[in-house]
Amino acid sequence: MNRDTLEGKWKQLKGKFKEKWGRLTDDELDRTRGKYDQVIGTLQEKYGHSRERAQQEVDAFLEECNC
Repeated sequence: MNRDTLEGKWKQLKGKFKEKWGRLTDDELDRTRGKYDQVIGTLQEKYGHSRERAQQEVDAFLEECNC
């Protein structure tokens, strides 16, 4: 998936992100508005991941869900 597509499909994907990363609140996800860098940053903060690991997880998730 293209990173720009993430923002365009955010309303559909937000629920899937919440299922995968349950510690993320609706408010936190809403604030990102599907912007890739903000999603990565929020994931880093909530889970204590490095930026690289957060990117790998999100990229793998997007590939897996074939979004």
